[in-house]
Amino acid sequence: MRYVNDFFANSVFFSAILGWVIAQVLKIVLTWEKKFDFKRIIGSGGMPSSHAAFVMALTMGVGFTEGFSSALFAVSAVLSFIVMYDAAGVRRSAGQQAAILNKLVESIIADDRPKTGKRLKELLGHTPIEVIAGAILGIIIAIIRHTP
Repeated sequence: MRYVNDFFANSVFFSAILGWVIAQVLKIVLTWEKKFDFKRIIGSGGMPSSHAAFVMALTMGVGFTEGFSSALFAVSAVLSFIVMYDAAGVRRSAGQQAAILNKLVESIIADDRPKTGKRLKELLGHTPIEVIAGAILGIIIAIIRHTP
């Protein structure tokens, strides 16, 4: 039981989770179209990047608790940059390719033939602005949580 209490008392971890939750809620609010879209809670892509908010809140939390010159902060910062680069680069490109493939499949299959019904997921990554917004959100959350 002690470990469970320690886990939830970890302010750095809680800051990271809070960054992710706030970013996901903001996605719902910013994409609200007359009805609740459950996919936005767990889905990837969109404004702001919850991946960036998560890792930047984690990194800044580590910096505030362990010191910005610590090896742990350096590891966390490198991890953050890899995650954000992946979100804006590799995963965004994969989403663009999925959109092209979906259009190609739809144009090849005639209207009188049954469609597969399965489309590739297109909203995978983020634009650089979405990643920057998520990173700023994560930094703000860590500052609020870790400064007196």
